[in-house]
Amino acid sequence: MGGRIVREGSWRTYCGALVAPLPKGLPKLVESICPECCRVIPARIFEHEGRVMMEKRCSEHGEFRDIVWSDVRLYLKAEQWAFEGGRGVSNPAVPDAVLCPQDCGLCQMHLSHTGLANIDLTNRCNLTCPVCFANANVAGYVYEPSLEQISRMLRQLREMRPVAARVIQFSGGEPTISPHFIEAVRMARDLGFSHIQVATNGLRFATEPGFAERCAEAGLHTLYLQFDGVSDEIYRKTRGQPLWELKQRAVEAARRAGLKIVFVPTVARGVNDHEVGRILQFAIENIDVASGITYQPVTFTGRIAQKKREQMRYTLTDLVKDLAEQTGIVDTYHDWYPTPCTVSFSQFLSALQGEETIALTCHPHCSLATYLFVDARTKTAIPVTRFVDVEGMLRAFREWAPRIRQLPSRKLRAMMAYVVLRRFFRQEAAPPGLTYAKFLRTLEGLVDKRIGRGENEERLTYRTLMVAGMHFMDAYNYQLDRVMRCVIHY
Repeated sequence: MGGRIVREGSWRTYCGALVAPLPKGLPKLVESICPECCRVIPARIFEHEGRVMMEKRCSEHGEFRDIVWSDVRLYLKAEQWAFEGGRGVSNPAVPDAVLCPQDCGLCQMHLSHTGLANIDLTNRCNLTCPVCFANANVAGYVYEPSLEQISRMLRQLREMRPVAARVIQFSGGEPTISPHFIEAVRMARDLGFSHIQVATNGLRFATEPGFAERCAEAGLHTLYLQFDGVSDEIYRKTRGQPLWELKQRAVEAARRAGLKIVFVPTVARGVNDHEVGRILQFAIENIDVASGITYQPVTFTGRIAQKKREQMRYTLTDLVKDLAEQTGIVDTYHDWYPTPCTVSFSQFLSALQGEETIALTCHPHCSLATYLFVDARTKTAIPVTRFVDVEGMLRAFREWAPRIRQLPSRKLRAMMAYVVLRRFFRQEAAPPGLTYAKFLRTLEGLVDKRIGRGENEERLTYRTLMVAGMHFMDAYNYQLDRVMRCVIHY
């Protein structure tokens, strides 16, 4: 790549591309793009009045400045859990890329295998939302891949090496209005995807009797449900019409069909940031059907005035502070970790099972997350950090994975894991009914979604709720080192 910043400690991908380690601390230089011409340009990230800012200059279009995270303390904490050493895939779709992001593929320079794959089934939608990440219904043409094309994409994902894709999400537009939706779900199931979900507004689930059941029969596991708030006032702003009753009906349809739901709020400052706590409470109250929340701070596409962008910009650290203030359940600085902190757990689980598993080797500033353990009877939620030494356990995962991998049988590996991890679990602080053995089984189920499904869910695992924020980048806060580590692939 022309002009790439090269640092000491580099390594290579499976295909031999040279990789520069992430710069740490503040200030630092990264590569970004010009919001006007999309040319790759250098950017400076620095602290200003407790916030993390980005500034950059295009020789043709001038200077740009934006906030990256609103809290420098959390930003630097997240960096501590960066994973270095990601090597991507050995059979990339684009083996000879020259420029990132222009030659994106996956290519030989990419550093992560697929954590979740997205396949757009259509660019049509049954809503016309003022806020739309996919810009649905306005392209001027209809995009709908054929069943043969969908099958080819699914097979290519399953043929990735050394780790095949296991989690697939059908998206759009509104994927449920594609004529191929049910059959696409069935094909994914038959090809061995362990988790199948749909990014949906929920309208068809809410209004069409039996639709959720047909989806479940075909192999669907989860609704990735657009869910911006718990009142019509919010939906009038974000989606242009009252949808609260339909959202509740979609939840009931999923419950009847035995499907799970991840609630997905798009959050903009001054629009629905005051609702993030109520969304969390709603998920806890519906823990029998809810498996997570993925808050998505709004991104800006096209031109927008800097003043307007500053007014609406909402960062991951704004989110975790609002959740703490609005619910009292989570602590801003204690309970949240970036996604790549789980890599050591994935490596440990891989050693335990004797096979490769998905490792989420994304950039440490792509997300923040925590897990709540929820008492299904009382609807009381406790962050995992209150009864587990999370950081100690993560370090133990990293230290013990190579040793456990050397043991000759899975039974011996399981016995060793049981002994090694016991000291990090505090039974006296755990929620009612959560034993150490059940906790370990629940941990395993967070990676292997087949564990605890259906009738065995209550017996084998404890109810958990993943609460995460994932900030899609836009041209104003774009970082190439984030793009190159992305685990969500389209």
